[in-house]
Amino acid sequence: MQREFELCAETLQACEAAELGGADRIELCAALSEGGVSPSRGFLKAALSTVKTAVGLGAAGIVVGLLTAGGAVDAEHLAQLVELASGLPVTFHRALDRTRDLTKSLETVIGLGCNRVLTSGGEPTVMEGRTSLERMCAHAAGRIRVAAGGGVALANAASLLKIPGLDLHGSLRVGTGEFSGDALWAPSPGTVNPDDVRRMSAMVHGSLVR
Repeated sequence: MQREFELCAETLQACEAAELGGADRIELCAALSEGGVSPSRGFLKAALSTVKTAVGLGAAGIVVGLLTAGGAVDAEHLAQLVELASGLPVTFHRALDRTRDLTKSLETVIGLGCNRVLTSGGEPTVMEGRTSLERMCAHAAGRIRVAAGGGVALANAASLLKIPGLDLHGSLRVGTGEFSGDALWAPSPGTVNPDDVRRMSAMVHGSLVR
């Protein structure tokens, strides 16, 4: 099974760069600079409606993330969203990194039928959470795809790809520069270079899941 690189995009230019550069997947997002945080329970109806709309418009999959006030995966409402996906692949996003117990949360997400989880290993960036990412991939044991997200860049891709079974997820946005803090909140700059996507895709595809 070949690893995948997913480009996180919020503009048409980024989507075009993903296609030109040969990315495997595109996660279409809004307000990346605000972190793409999960809706609260008060917005659950809106989330359910959004999933229905995405399915109706022919989306290839959905990305969701719901937590309880106690810092656990909201299994009850996640189950509703998975059901509404009508068999489409479901990714649980970096809300997982805010949970109190990553291993327990990973098991919950697997048990509810999610196909993929996006995570920085519970830390602000993927490199800080690299050891945890390695443990998560080993624990998942092929039952769910684990994608590293949160500071993924060409400069650290080789190190991350040494972890068996790990997919990569990043925006590859130009002009970010150094950013101190959680990569989830990095400022949103301009464009995505198709050549950067091409280089990242080549690195990812050159490393098969063991």
